[in-house]
Amino acid sequence: DPKRKAGVQLPLVFSHDAASGRDDLLISERLAAAVSIVDAWPAWPSPVVVLAGPVGSGKSHLAGIWRELSGAVDIHPELGSEAAIAAAAGPVLFEDADRLGFDDNALFHVINSVRENGTSLLMTSRLWPISWPVLLPDLRSRLKAATVVEIGEPDEALLSQVIVKLFADRQLYIDDKLVLYIVNRMERSLNAAQMIVERLDRLALSRGTKITRSLAAEVLNELGNSDSAD
Repeated sequence: DPKRKAGVQLPLVFSHDAASGRDDLLISERLAAAVSIVDAWPAWPSPVVVLAGPVGSGKSHLAGIWRELSGAVDIHPELGSEAAIAAAAGPVLFEDADRLGFDDNALFHVINSVRENGTSLLMTSRLWPISWPVLLPDLRSRLKAATVVEIGEPDEALLSQVIVKLFADRQLYIDDKLVLYIVNRMERSLNAAQMIVERLDRLALSRGTKITRSLAAEVLNELGNSDSAD
């Protein structure tokens, strides 16, 4: 099924013509469970799934894959919204639940609508649902029944692979020591990796130079990712 294959290719596919063949997959252990649950749809263990992980961990990429796979509609369960109606008609996606906030009753009705109509709800959040400021006991009960899949921060090995891949997608190949230099000083997120590679590529092109350690240090300082002057 080509859709299922695409489902595991996209977590690390960015805007710059990224290679996306089977050999280019960078699915680490921290992403494996989340990719599996997205790829398993609609055979989910429960109709409500929450992807929980820090900023830049890949939640939005995975949510986008699921939206494409399922045809889900984006919702924001707040007072006066038609989120529950959308949830009755088909799969729905609520991103950044902890950051955007929601109305307890509206989200409760969305979950009930999903359960009653045999549809699906995917939510993304930096925090587990147990940490959400929920006052409605019935909603707390519904959220306890949800399947929560945690995505951890990218480790050094994955970030190194991501940076090498992002440079390779631009036909650029840099020294392993320089990759390690960047990884040891950058914010641990996939978004940061993309920003650093894009900025380094643009800066090197504009100056007509190679990508060097000093150029990397300049970019890391500029983006606020450097822990120490080295």
